[in-house]
Amino acid sequence: MKILVCISHVPDTTSKINFVESDTKFDTNGVQYIINPNDEFGLTRAMWFKEKEGAEVDVINVGGAETESTLRKALAIGADTAIRVNTEALEASQVAQEIVAVIKTREYDLVIAGRESIDYNGGMVPGMIAAMIDASYVNNCVSLEISGDKATAVREIDGGKETLTTSLPLVIGGQKGLVEESDLKIPNMRGIMMARKKQLNVIEPSGATTKATTVNYEKPAPKGEVKLVDAANVDELINLLHNEANVI
Repeated sequence: MKILVCISHVPDTTSKINFVESDTKFDTNGVQYIINPNDEFGLTRAMWFKEKEGAEVDVINVGGAETESTLRKALAIGADTAIRVNTEALEASQVAQEIVAVIKTREYDLVIAGRESIDYNGGMVPGMIAAMIDASYVNNCVSLEISGDKATAVREIDGGKETLTTSLPLVIGGQKGLVEESDLKIPNMRGIMMARKKQLNVIEPSGATTKATTVNYEKPAPKGEVKLVDAANVDELINLLHNEANVI
């Protein structure tokens, strides 16, 4: 079985976010980058298939040379080969097109992506990939088992979970629950040394067209001061909710 895991290079959630050039570009100075958490759950599940069933695991990222540290971490965790499409990730459609161009040259049985990245939270790339390669698709996936050419997946839905069976090829949008947080792998020294010898293939983009452009970024408005109201003063509470908060 051949598995492709899509890896997003995202800012650590503890990083302070700023914008430059009239709020049209993200300021990367001093920002620590990590593997997108939803992708890391998927990568860990792919490692399970590698260890238990001998699956071959590739990881892919659309981005510049600055993303290679994140791909190297994925190799240190256990991926066999890394692929970097040498172009800036501009928006979901362009990223999906570039990934599909790679998929069509390698014929993967399973494509694992995070349901969304924690920087833009678009949640569109895995679904677009599935549509472009005419594969089955399961989003919000929290469990995945493969037997032969059949897959059983569990996804979260409003009010519960749904179990689905489908055939390969399959694309999933994984998330927390696909593996336990305690099962996430931290690269050890042996893995880091082996990662240096593994292939990190840089390929030129296919020329995918963009469907959207970024106009500008804007930070959320700062939160206002908290007003405390005595529990016995219901009239004042109602007045504040009605006239200041405008919620009733």
